[in-house]
Amino acid sequence: MKSVFVPAAALALFSAGAAMAAPVQYDFDPAHSQVVFEYSHLGFSNSTGIVNGLTGKLVLDAENPANSSVEATIPLSGLHMIAPELDEHIFGKDFLNTDKSGAVATFKSTKVEPDGDKEAKVTGDFTLNGVTKQIVLDVDLNKLGAHPMSGKESAGFDAETEIKRSEFNLGQFAPAVEDEVEINITVEAVKAE
Repeated sequence: MKSVFVPAAALALFSAGAAMAAPVQYDFDPAHSQVVFEYSHLGFSNSTGIVNGLTGKLVLDAENPANSSVEATIPLSGLHMIAPELDEHIFGKDFLNTDKSGAVATFKSTKVEPDGDKEAKVTGDFTLNGVTKQIVLDVDLNKLGAHPMSGKESAGFDAETEIKRSEFNLGQFAPAVEDEVEINITVEAVKAE
């Protein structure tokens, strides 16, 4: 799964033209933030799953984007595969072996490296299934400005990464079921009040 869990930090690279005196915090909008992951199933199909309801915060430092940060929580209760029986299998003994309602994955950035005005590499600690590994998110800023419906200052970004299931004790059936999982994350965040 690409760490959708905190690509928000990449927003730190936002446009140089909008200088602010102090860092600004944005809170994720769970209704418009999600992670989509994809893997090869026995070589016959490319299966996908989705996790809805991401929460987290992004702190953007426009004057020094490298000082920006992001923290995200991915509620695995919002995980859905392409069939209900697969949802049950993911939380069964072969994989997560836990109750779906309380399971979460988290991401906390440790480094933000801006790459131009709208891109960044965000390195951080990703925790899934009780294992923490460092991952790198490739983040693109989609938009920063007033939300057309609420009028509130908002930020939107996409991020992508790749992880190996086996590194998080989730490698059952590999390599028949692909070990590498591609992760795409999209987040809308609103300026904290």
